[in-house]
Amino acid sequence: MSKTKYKRVLLKLSGEALCANTDGILNFDFIADIAEVIKKTLNEGVEVAVIVGAGNIWRGRQGGKMNRVTADSMGMLATAINSLALKDTFIQHGIDAVVMSAVEMNTYAEQYTARGAVAALEAGKVVIFACGLGAPYFSTDTAAVLRAAEIEADAVLMAKNIDGVYSADPKLDPSAVRYEEITYAEVVEKKLKALDLTATTFCMDNDIKAYAFELKDPMNIYRVVMGEKIGTELHC
Repeated sequence: MSKTKYKRVLLKLSGEALCANTDGILNFDFIADIAEVIKKTLNEGVEVAVIVGAGNIWRGRQGGKMNRVTADSMGMLATAINSLALKDTFIQHGIDAVVMSAVEMNTYAEQYTARGAVAALEAGKVVIFACGLGAPYFSTDTAAVLRAAEIEADAVLMAKNIDGVYSADPKLDPSAVRYEEITYAEVVEKKLKALDLTATTFCMDNDIKAYAFELKDPMNIYRVVMGEKIGTELHC
């Protein structure tokens, strides 16, 4: 067994990434590729928790004149749909997985508790967190870092549609530079779009390590866990 950089990680998956190169809301071939990489990671003795966004289905800000609480509630329900899709695919690939929800929906998911999540991880299961924090106004970035603190994860792996944290939007500014590592204080000072501000300050206050990288190649998940220098490392 190879030496891994982390022993317990929380993987934050972009909802938008799950529908990559398809007209539907989910690209099951791509999710299957993610499952195979997670299986490879588990075989290295790493415990893996997952939280997923819902940009492929619904974002609260799409609600227009809707009540913000209602619009965000729809977003939380959308993460549950993605979570169930991940669980089903993981099981098909021989991975024992469980969905834990911040919102009570016992027909579809177990109720989240930190103790229950840790017990499942220690038993070799992949734990998938649904419905964010179960409260409006908080993003899945914030949910990810809070859950990481609660389960004492070694790092939050931010799998995104861009290959790290840049000095500016690389799609708009060709001179933008990707950071190999950056502190949370610098992220706040430079007003960079690495994590949302609430998640960034939470990481800073609680000494949580994070790693931002591109999900386009799911093997990047394994590479980060094994300590390869890709993407951007964020720290205090």
